[in-house]
Amino acid sequence: MTTLLQDLRYGIRMLAKNPAFTAVAVLTLTLGIGASTTVFSWIDAVLLRPLPGVERASGLVAFEESAPDGSFLTTSYPDYIDYRDHLKSLDGLAATQITPLSIGSEDRPQQVWGELVSGNYFAVLGVQPLLGRVFSPDEYGDKPNAFPIAVISSRLWRSTFNADPSIVGKTIRVNRHELSIVGVAPPDFRGTISGLAFDVWVPYMMHPQLQGVGEWMLSDRGTRQLVCIARLKPGFTLEQARAEISGLARYMAKVNNLDQGVSATVMPIWESHFGAQSLLLKPLEILMVVCVVVLLIVCANVANLLLARLTTRQREFSLRLALGAGSFRLTRQVLTESLLLAAGGAAGGVALSMWMGGTLQYMFPPSHFPVALDVRANGHVLLFTVLVCVAAALVLGVVPAFQVARTDLNDALKEGGRTGTAGVSSHRLRGLLVVSEVSLALVALVCAGLLVRSFEAVRKVNPQFDPDHVLLARFFINTSGYNLEQRKQFSIRLRQRLESAPGVTDVAYSDVEPLGLLSGWWEDLQVEGYVPNTGENMKIYRAVVSPGYLRLMRIPLLEGRDFTEQDDENKMPVMIVNQTFVNRFFGGRSPIGRKVRGWGEWFTVVGVAKDSKYNNLTEGRLTFFYVPFRQIYRADMGLAFYMRTITGPSDAISTMRREVGGLDPNVTIVDLMPLTEHIGETLYAERVAASLLSTLGGLALLLAAVGLYSVMAYSVSQRTHEIGIRMALGAETTHVLKLVVSQGLTLTLIGIGAGLLAALALGRLLASFLYGTSTTDPTTFGVVSLLLACVALLASYIPARRATKVDPMVALRYE
Repeated sequence: MTTLLQDLRYGIRMLAKNPAFTAVAVLTLTLGIGASTTVFSWIDAVLLRPLPGVERASGLVAFEESAPDGSFLTTSYPDYIDYRDHLKSLDGLAATQITPLSIGSEDRPQQVWGELVSGNYFAVLGVQPLLGRVFSPDEYGDKPNAFPIAVISSRLWRSTFNADPSIVGKTIRVNRHELSIVGVAPPDFRGTISGLAFDVWVPYMMHPQLQGVGEWMLSDRGTRQLVCIARLKPGFTLEQARAEISGLARYMAKVNNLDQGVSATVMPIWESHFGAQSLLLKPLEILMVVCVVVLLIVCANVANLLLARLTTRQREFSLRLALGAGSFRLTRQVLTESLLLAAGGAAGGVALSMWMGGTLQYMFPPSHFPVALDVRANGHVLLFTVLVCVAAALVLGVVPAFQVARTDLNDALKEGGRTGTAGVSSHRLRGLLVVSEVSLALVALVCAGLLVRSFEAVRKVNPQFDPDHVLLARFFINTSGYNLEQRKQFSIRLRQRLESAPGVTDVAYSDVEPLGLLSGWWEDLQVEGYVPNTGENMKIYRAVVSPGYLRLMRIPLLEGRDFTEQDDENKMPVMIVNQTFVNRFFGGRSPIGRKVRGWGEWFTVVGVAKDSKYNNLTEGRLTFFYVPFRQIYRADMGLAFYMRTITGPSDAISTMRREVGGLDPNVTIVDLMPLTEHIGETLYAERVAASLLSTLGGLALLLAAVGLYSVMAYSVSQRTHEIGIRMALGAETTHVLKLVVSQGLTLTLIGIGAGLLAALALGRLLASFLYGTSTTDPTTFGVVSLLLACVALLASYIPARRATKVDPMVALRYE
């Protein structure tokens, strides 16, 4: 222990004697460790700690149903009850539905987001209230509208109720209905959808009253709106729970027609398909790998600096060896100094991480969702930083330590004792480090390049409809206390007012907007004359639209007619299908007049629309259909308005606000944006990956260039005597220039070759995240290699240019 303290004190003195070297090394390490710590803090918030504020989070798992084609589904309330009451491997199964809510008085309502949850929700999660209580076992029942109570968030308690300590027992007006506040959730608890923060939790049994829907929806297996979370019973493994759940799902599929082909399973929360992790899992994996690459480049850079510094300390080490110090003691001294540098870099890295931690949320596009990523420097992040610090110290110190350990007293005195110049071995090690830096930089740049090209390819995808000059407005009309008929009338009257506004060419509305962050809704269909294959998924995506929707979106109608205002609840149900629907179910023949059953009724096909993109830009051909708003619209559906204008959609924002306010000032527009911006929301994950990887790739390129420059500059300084002799003997300036540049380019080309092989091997990591771009894209590999070669040429040219300025007489007296 005493010798360790001596090494630390001596290391601190030596680093303090060389402030420039210490500052450069610590700053370089700060960048590498800071990048890694920042990305890990995101991983911690999104994947490792997705549900803050719950007890024993490791025992919680996501419970999800899946369609016959493997796509994951939300759950119906009857399915939830069956699983909740019959599974023995679970200690509890809770359900939730996210929903917008209007709280406060009718004249000054406040829009918040909440969750309609099963009675056992807080018990399953193990959430303890800050004030009051959570739902009691007496409130776990399945009786509709029987539990007019609510738990509010700590944030809402402080912002709206001024942290009133006597808030428990008071009422809160939610969607124009009085609920009693029974408790306040702890500050850390935000709900059960990772990345979102909710303010109100109400028993799901209040769904009919708060949303104005029929009680029949609580017993309808076709109404799938619930996200489920479970707690494993002690002694049961994930595999055992999956086996039991699968068996029960098969039984339910036999006895319930709407569950045919539907299966279910449990998985870790970070694998769930609902929440921030579903968007960010792959980008964060890629970012972490590239951060490791950048950190290795940083370590190689600092190791090169340490090797150069060791050369100037050869006399010191020779003297210590001569006085009896062992190689182990010298090696430990070098590693101790490496640890001190890494500790300085780690401290700076934590500070950088705290500053950069919010970047992930800032990059999220404007949205009506309550986005909140709990990114902070907690114990997990600090422990990770300590581990990275130790690892960095070992990686950057191992090469200099190896060099010191191999020091022979006689050789040291012969090779460097007189002048302090570097030996052949040191030059080789520094060259090897430069090669590794170049190869690692190429890997990082190739990853960034592939993702940027993929992002550009996705952005250029034609959605097969025209979003330009279209304004999108989202409403949650159910929060205003409207019944179903009032919602329909509001939509009709608003459309009439907007159509008469100057500059407006088309107005339409639907229940779900195209190309959003969430997948659209589907309906289980039966097509007359079509016999599904075993296990075939007949859950077909759809949109409930007004007349003129296809015209506004400029989706061509290939056959038949569009919907009209006469297609209401008193007329024969009709639908329009897309080309893929026709090819799949009617063999490409005309479907006009054919019958399709959905929602318990037979619909007549009256039109065929051209295929377009519906859920995301990268999807393949999707079977899809449209039904009239006035025939199918239900109280649980959303409402989105579209307004096409002659000028730009931004100019129409005031028109939309004015007409909505004139119709009903209590109706709140949740989102108001150009449709093109809305489509951009779907590219969030790709944008995060492309933007951040480009930054890391640029950092890797800069570090590699600095590393190469430092080696070449140091090499020139060490060869000053040799260069002077060459020039004294008549060597031309171009010859000296070529000599130095060729040395740098040789190292670079070796690094590029090794990097290309590594990038080809690692390309498979990106395969599932790329669109329209191959993992072996020759353009990306070629441009990156050329860029690295040009940067290396510049990094070698500057020292080479300095070498040509050497005065032979001065150089001959150099030693």
